[in-house]
Amino acid sequence: MSTLATPFTLPATGQVVPNRTLKSAMSETLGTATGAPTDALVELYGRWARGGIGLSVTGNVMVDFGARGEPGNVVVEDDRDLPMLRKWAEAGKLGGGLIYAQLNHPGRQVPRFLNPEAVAPSAVPFKGVLAQSMATARALTSDEIEALVARFARTAAVFEQAGFDGIQIHGAHGYLVSQFLSPHTNRRDDAWGGDLERRRRFLIEIVRACKASTSPGFGIGLKLNSADFKRGGITEEETQGTVKALDGEGLAFMEVSGGTYEAPAMVSPRQSTREREAYFLEFARTVRASLSTPLVVTGGFRSGPAMNAALDEGAVDLVGLARPLALYPDLPNRLVEDPSYAVDMPPAKTGIAFVDRLGMTELLHYELQLHRMGDGKDPKPRSHPLRSLAKYAWRNGLKGFKRRRA
Repeated sequence: MSTLATPFTLPATGQVVPNRTLKSAMSETLGTATGAPTDALVELYGRWARGGIGLSVTGNVMVDFGARGEPGNVVVEDDRDLPMLRKWAEAGKLGGGLIYAQLNHPGRQVPRFLNPEAVAPSAVPFKGVLAQSMATARALTSDEIEALVARFARTAAVFEQAGFDGIQIHGAHGYLVSQFLSPHTNRRDDAWGGDLERRRRFLIEIVRACKASTSPGFGIGLKLNSADFKRGGITEEETQGTVKALDGEGLAFMEVSGGTYEAPAMVSPRQSTREREAYFLEFARTVRASLSTPLVVTGGFRSGPAMNAALDEGAVDLVGLARPLALYPDLPNRLVEDPSYAVDMPPAKTGIAFVDRLGMTELLHYELQLHRMGDGKDPKPRSHPLRSLAKYAWRNGLKGFKRRRA
């Protein structure tokens, strides 16, 4: 039996993940106009559960309807959608795995057509093309920051009530938690900013509030950037300090990623990085020795041998998978049956230069596959990306063509 096929117990909760695969968050955009979950999400997560995933993390669920990152985001502020949330949780466990909901607030990374105003640690504008599409951010007051901490905790409690196994706090990819951590976007000089200890206070307060609002057996996970890959942003050295500071907070797991809207390392790595798989594995090796919390790396894994190698050397405890699961929803079952199995990820390029430069072609291609599975259909890995663009334009109109991130 390969290591990938073996169960793993999350020490903080005692929950058993039946194998070492974790479905990382992908933005499904399958919520209603009011932010409610739908039967399509139930169908989609049932498909992944039957495909053998060990632990599913949902796409980012917003904690504030007034701060949505994109059309179709699910928003959970209270228990009004509890019956559908319960159906979602049940579907995610059909194969015997666990399901966590990823909680998020976009902060300054919100499109103008959805949110006329954005909030952030500091009023730092975007530059270039993003300045045209993103709402202008204003700095949060201290009272507003404390209210946002309470929002995360309240939403976590609703997900426990709905039967989810845990939540994951999205602290990566340039969203609000990540903005507080970054010296580029957090230029405050009060209790919520300045040195690194004060910049990470927002995250630590959210972790503690979520734990206080839920039971001990409910998991609190975290997704962090190894680095922002942007001048003036979070560095690997700073993240190492944050990881150590959080190691005693009783987290179920930490997932490592990287990049922001302004420097999307998680979407467009160098060719040499693609070839070696596991984009952020080197950082995981660096922090592993001083970390007791289970560690997950997402980004780049394509083959069973690479996944098992990362597990066998102890660099990670779970392997994070995202886009491969959009094309091959039964990939975990295939990997368990055949440790040498590898997926083919065909490039999602139209061949039309100005279209591909929009930066959305691949994202929408994978999003279309999620929508197909939500409709009970099989994904089409080799469907032409122009079909994805056409379907997206039909659904959201031209205003929806803003730079986005899964």
